[in-house]
Amino acid sequence: MTPIAAGLIGIAILFVLLILRTPVAFAMLSVGFFGYWALEGARSAGGVLLTESYSAVANYNLIVVPMFVLLGNIASAAGFSRGLYDAAFAWVGAFRGGLASASVLGCAVFAAVSGSSVATAVTLGKVALPEMKRLGYAPSLATGSIAAGGTLGFLIPPSTGFVLYAILTEESIGRLFMAGILPGLLLTVLFMGAIWLVSLRDPAAGPRGAHVPLPQKLRTLGEAGPLLAVIAISIGGIYLGVFTPVEASGIGAALTILLALVRRRLSWDGFKEAALSTLSTSAMLYTIVIGANVLNPFFAITRIPATLGEGLGALGLGAYGTLLVIILAYVVLGMFMDGLSMLVITVPVVYPVIIALGFDPIWFGVIAVIVIEMGMITPPVGLNVFVVRGVAGDVPLTTVFRGVFPFLAAMILALLLIIAFPGIALFLPDTMFG
Repeated sequence: MTPIAAGLIGIAILFVLLILRTPVAFAMLSVGFFGYWALEGARSAGGVLLTESYSAVANYNLIVVPMFVLLGNIASAAGFSRGLYDAAFAWVGAFRGGLASASVLGCAVFAAVSGSSVATAVTLGKVALPEMKRLGYAPSLATGSIAAGGTLGFLIPPSTGFVLYAILTEESIGRLFMAGILPGLLLTVLFMGAIWLVSLRDPAAGPRGAHVPLPQKLRTLGEAGPLLAVIAISIGGIYLGVFTPVEASGIGAALTILLALVRRRLSWDGFKEAALSTLSTSAMLYTIVIGANVLNPFFAITRIPATLGEGLGALGLGAYGTLLVIILAYVVLGMFMDGLSMLVITVPVVYPVIIALGFDPIWFGVIAVIVIEMGMITPPVGLNVFVVRGVAGDVPLTTVFRGVFPFLAAMILALLLIIAFPGIALFLPDTMFG
């Protein structure tokens, strides 16, 4: 059997395992180990399993994951998400669809402490959906705004997607975090624009909220201020070179715990639940990284990435034509796979192609994450849609999917803008450390 044939069989088996709902980490681990065994023998496969597993968990940069996950879990347990939502509503609630726009703003800010799309959607959904239902918002707009807003947790730093991309490609986590800020803000504005357009077309779908006096706006901003300060210290410190992403994650988690204790919002049970949730999430992500590290050597010896690059080059599509093919492949995969699975399986294959085409790997990381975000709200899988459906309770799944279509259009527009103007993603990374 030729290495390429073995690689294609391995990819087919991997997808079969995923269809059978095998956890992605163990699917990658099995295919990588047994595939390497088939080509290089049991002794070599055992060596790869041991060395790659150890190097994966011993990676110092991975500490970012549990620390930022803990930060988000503590913020959620302490109820800080309510303060973020109230502040956002006070400032934009009087506009058309103001409550939905406030939800998106709250998701954007909470994304900067959670790093998780699902956690962002669940946390803000529990706060915002009952309010929008009470004020008579159309169920499609209410659920669609939360499902789409939740995807910002995968783009706005600290993003677990960027951490995994950095580990898989050996790029800088700090530069990737900075690259996600302006695209994240752009997407937030475009989401709010989509809400305004939907409310303009159907005023009953997103009625205006009550006007909030300036003193009350400032009070809500003051309530959310300490958590905003934690975000500014963590992300700003990385940008200015004051500390590394790992140090920023530890400082952010410590400050959030201190803030929760000072405000007396964190009980022992709440802390214990946040810590256990952090352990569970971190164990899952570490296992995924181990599986990816074992799968990558198998892909390398099969020459699948090199062959893919040669095949795409032979099509004569040019750099941007090839990029379009890769993006379309991501879109199709996103309809059937969750974001983390798609990221860890595809990046080792397409990354060499992107480098060969001369594209900036940091810029492509942003492109990949946005396309994966689209997969989080597209049928039939649409993980965020199912999550929001679970929080909303009585809203049909078809209604939620219908509600996300304007936000998908906003994502496509953001994607086109970042492709046309790479500086949107690269400006902050290129100016890091002054």
